[in-house]
Amino acid sequence: MSLPVEPPIEPMLASLAEQIPTGAGWLYEPKWDGFRAIVFRDGDRVHLASRNGQALERYFPELLTELREALPARSVLDGEIVIVGNQGLDFGALLLRIHPAASRIQLLSSESPSSYVAFDLLAAGDDDLRGLPFAERRQKLERVVRFGPRVLLAPQTANLALAKKWFDSFEGAGLDGIVAKQADLPYVSGKRLMVKVKHQRTADCVVGGYRVSKKGSSVGSLLLGLYDGSGALQYVGHTSSFSAGERQEILEKLKPLEGKDSFGEGRTPGGPSRWNQGRDTAWISVAPKLVCEVAFDHLQGDRFRHATRFLRWRPDKPPPQCTYEQLRPPRPFSLSALLSAVER
Repeated sequence: MSLPVEPPIEPMLASLAEQIPTGAGWLYEPKWDGFRAIVFRDGDRVHLASRNGQALERYFPELLTELREALPARSVLDGEIVIVGNQGLDFGALLLRIHPAASRIQLLSSESPSSYVAFDLLAAGDDDLRGLPFAERRQKLERVVRFGPRVLLAPQTANLALAKKWFDSFEGAGLDGIVAKQADLPYVSGKRLMVKVKHQRTADCVVGGYRVSKKGSSVGSLLLGLYDGSGALQYVGHTSSFSAGERQEILEKLKPLEGKDSFGEGRTPGGPSRWNQGRDTAWISVAPKLVCEVAFDHLQGDRFRHATRFLRWRPDKPPPQCTYEQLRPPRPFSLSALLSAVER
């Protein structure tokens, strides 16, 4: 490729904040639950680079034709690859694409095609645009890209009230939260110059087991479960946000409960896989008597995608009351409202 901005480059990043920033000069966008991807187009060649510089085009072949038709012949865009399913953005469907078999990828690309949501323009023609103010890059993005059903423009607003409405209304559709950018912000690779505010929710979970620490003398992580409609305890994730002293105290709390059935009738903590790269996944079952409250950001299907953050013990909460009901989105999902926001 011969572009004014060539791979590999790091995307500009965002620092985490608890509140949406206010004041003059802020522009707000939804935060997408997808794969961050910088698109490089040079004539017929289209390269999709992940956040860490890995090539993604083989996993999303259906996007290449769409991007050739939508983008200027020589251009570089920053955005997010997403898949919209019947229940909103489907991160699990994206993960299924990272598969070694081309035939499997081709089948999935037909059954659940991906889309690209563009939110920044880094180069067009012979011009490197990264030094321009973000508001100016955004205006150029709107002018030069032919947006359509699969190449979408991220909605943006300077209206704080509307940004808060997006934050609240689209959580059930799989949007992560809000990203805020200063209108005069240049594009600086690898720097956390944007601000992200993510949804944080809590859940009361049953402790169904634990893994020991690397030293073997204390708790490494607690294994969490929720009861499904049939009364089976399903493994949903883990938490490990404890100090050294707390880990020893927790171990003493769990010792009398060891060896009892917990996840036996439902999904259990997984064993070795290509994702854990041979790490020790042995765990110790405990009687489902203890309840704790944890904070989480994402659900992937019916489990937590990331490790949760331990908040407190809940001795007042009976374990059978820790069900999936509490994980329902706080507002009903509306696919038409999501797509309307994307296309606006």
